[in-house]
Amino acid sequence: MNILITAAGSYGDIAPYTGLGARLRAAGHQVALATHDDFAPVVRAAGLDFRSLPADPRAAHPADRDRAGTPTDRRALIRRAAAFVEQLGTGLADAVSPDTELLLLSTTTAPLGWHLAEALDIPSVGAYLQPTAPTRAFSPVVGGGRSLGSWGNRAAGRLSLRVADRLHTGAARALRTRLGLPPATPGAVRRRVEAANWPVLHGFSELLVPRPADWRPGLDITGYWWPHLAPDAQLPPALEDFLASGPPPVSVGFGSMTADDAERLSALAVRALRRAGLRGVLLSGNAALTTADSPSEDILTVSAPVPHALLFPRVAAAVHHCGAGTSAAALRAGIPSVPVPFTADQPFWAARLASLGAATPALSFPTLTKLPLDDAVARLATALTEATTAPSLRTHARSAARHLATEDGPTPVLNALTRLPH
Repeated sequence: MNILITAAGSYGDIAPYTGLGARLRAAGHQVALATHDDFAPVVRAAGLDFRSLPADPRAAHPADRDRAGTPTDRRALIRRAAAFVEQLGTGLADAVSPDTELLLLSTTTAPLGWHLAEALDIPSVGAYLQPTAPTRAFSPVVGGGRSLGSWGNRAAGRLSLRVADRLHTGAARALRTRLGLPPATPGAVRRRVEAANWPVLHGFSELLVPRPADWRPGLDITGYWWPHLAPDAQLPPALEDFLASGPPPVSVGFGSMTADDAERLSALAVRALRRAGLRGVLLSGNAALTTADSPSEDILTVSAPVPHALLFPRVAAAVHHCGAGTSAAALRAGIPSVPVPFTADQPFWAARLASLGAATPALSFPTLTKLPLDDAVARLATALTEATTAPSLRTHARSAARHLATEDGPTPVLNALTRLPH
């Protein structure tokens, strides 16, 4: 089968599809992954065909271009999402080749991918990294991670879908016009898809998100799709040397998140590690973490991307933003997390890690930035001490790792493909 996977967003929104795609390819399918140009090397390294999507998830709305960091307030987040969606529709249409037989649509691309599937009359399946269907079990993943009660959770979930419909209105209208489809609102198309029990496969573990009892048929949880890792992949020599030179350090990194004040965030990380008496690895990332102003033999800055699958098993704990992929990688490695969620679905995953007993209570990034630096350092240092000394955190994290080792997320996807109409 000729399969096109479409995925848009940051690295964590793309990487799991390289592992899933590689498994589909090993099973005999032809697989292409349509995503942003920055990720072409990781797509091709997994043996997949690359298709370009022009949309830039980091592009700021004009109203926010004077802000350097990742937006953390809801309005700025919605403005950025709207600007992103406007670019995405045309790119998706261009990425579909005439011989495509199946669309695997990510959370971010599905609302536009539905129109493509309709116009081309080919099957599509959701391949989601976050739960989006309304449920009484929890509030929307972008709702901050706090339960609103069973009625409130489901009502908020429905409202969240209506907000997404509004975001897609302009892009959907333009895409349907280009495809020669009759007018239809995003909400009408979504409801039609849901009424048909459109299949959605969720690439996370029921350990973290048990399948809600009130989900409709067709919504399934498969287990994680781990990013593709080359068999000969290695850590950089300088990092290997550092890891071998002393006790396991703490990893500190925030992935694709950016900060208004990288210097302050770096100082916060370095000072907290020193106060806790810990060695540290700073994963520079988009947050530009560095020890340049305070070099130390006990803290190493790593500028190049490092696979979590290689690094996390070698560290004592990880301070991270709680993206879905990073949260999963910490659990897979059996290490405690210190969650510092920035925005979007990150508070949700932070709460899930804490509920498993594998993480300290979340230290919200917006809260830390508002505190005086000394107070923020004290809070982070306290969390670091707890993460590296509390036996229960290590025990629960290792238990989670053993559970995840029994799961095989791509296999249910392969099985689902055999049930599709041909």
